[in-house]
Amino acid sequence: MASEVFWKVGIFTLFVGLFGCERQISFADDVQPVFLAHCIECHEEPGEGYAASGFNLRDYESVMRGTKFGPAVIPGSSMSSSLYLVIAKKTAPEIQMPPHHEQAFAEGRGTALPEDQVEIVRAWIDQGAKNN
Repeated sequence: MASEVFWKVGIFTLFVGLFGCERQISFADDVQPVFLAHCIECHEEPGEGYAASGFNLRDYESVMRGTKFGPAVIPGSSMSSSLYLVIAKKTAPEIQMPPHHEQAFAEGRGTALPEDQVEIVRAWIDQGAKNN
């Protein structure tokens, strides 16, 4: 499975390198399905993630509203966006999303997002996090 993901990411990277641009990522068609499949259970009222952070992933406006601690998406900069950092495993394990650290596994919950889906969110943010 891991080799399949690396193969897909490699092909995607090669395509981007050869053609010099990424395809336009759509919030409605590409990003929102990721959130609905992997995140909404906790990040919608009254879910655990919503209760802890105030972060709701139901729709574009909610995503852009951010958390009770501040914005989760900085349009144009995935590396400044906490949403990307937590799903891309670039934070402490205990705050990575979806929860997939040792404690989450012990509790029978959580797996990391597939790399291709992390890449979709990254590209959407870097392309300006548009409502498209």
